[in-house]
Amino acid sequence: MTPSPDVDTVNPPNLDPEGYGNPNFDPLDDLPGEVEMSIFDHLEELRQRIFYALIAVTLCAIGCFIVVKPIVQLLEAPAQGVKFLQLTPGEFFFVSLQVAGYCGLLVASPFVMLQIVQFVLPGLTIRERRFLGPIVLGSSVLFAGGLVFAYYLLIPAALNFFISYGADVVEQSWSIEKYFNFVLLLLFTTGLAFQIPIIQLLLGALGIVSSERMIKGWRYVIMGAVVLGAVLTPSTDPLTQSLLAGAVLGLYFGGIGLVKLTGN
Repeated sequence: MTPSPDVDTVNPPNLDPEGYGNPNFDPLDDLPGEVEMSIFDHLEELRQRIFYALIAVTLCAIGCFIVVKPIVQLLEAPAQGVKFLQLTPGEFFFVSLQVAGYCGLLVASPFVMLQIVQFVLPGLTIRERRFLGPIVLGSSVLFAGGLVFAYYLLIPAALNFFISYGADVVEQSWSIEKYFNFVLLLLFTTGLAFQIPIIQLLLGALGIVSSERMIKGWRYVIMGAVVLGAVLTPSTDPLTQSLLAGAVLGLYFGGIGLVKLTGN
């Protein structure tokens, strides 16, 4: 039987363009639903994601500004016995805008994270997508844990140090603007510092640093935690810096345990 003249017997067509017949091919490394996009298409999508995120943050900030006074009272609670002063006209108004902006960003963060995920998702393999959900969830939980840690431990410790230090010499009357600059900065820097285990998991999953190498560098980590505690805390008291440095060390060694559990 002679072959059909329409079939090329010398150079047969590639019946497996995705490489599934390759014994070294791993289906988990496949890009599901891959769509070819130009650089301009990527930039346009990025512009849209940023626009949607900014709209969400703006709306949430406006909503927080409407109920800003209870939020301000909540953030003033750790400074018991302190009288807050408005030293310039409109100072409390601008403080309210600042508080509403931070809170709006915090409330809108799930939607902002969703926009980031939707932008990067088409470029991720099946294997990488499996890590995406736990990483996003873990990052959110750790950030919330950082806020709670700062509100209930770091801020009261710093304020008690300053109040008790000058209690018998000066009356405690603080500028409301300076106070909220201190509180908001400490809250958000602590939330960012609590992302250390997520960074370790990413480095381990990418094969950049193994858990053994993380353990071997413990001396540098201790030094870095002390420096980080001094840099991230807006106060200069040793108690607050020591608390944050201790939390960073605990998170780092906990992250090593997580990286080891993943086999890296």
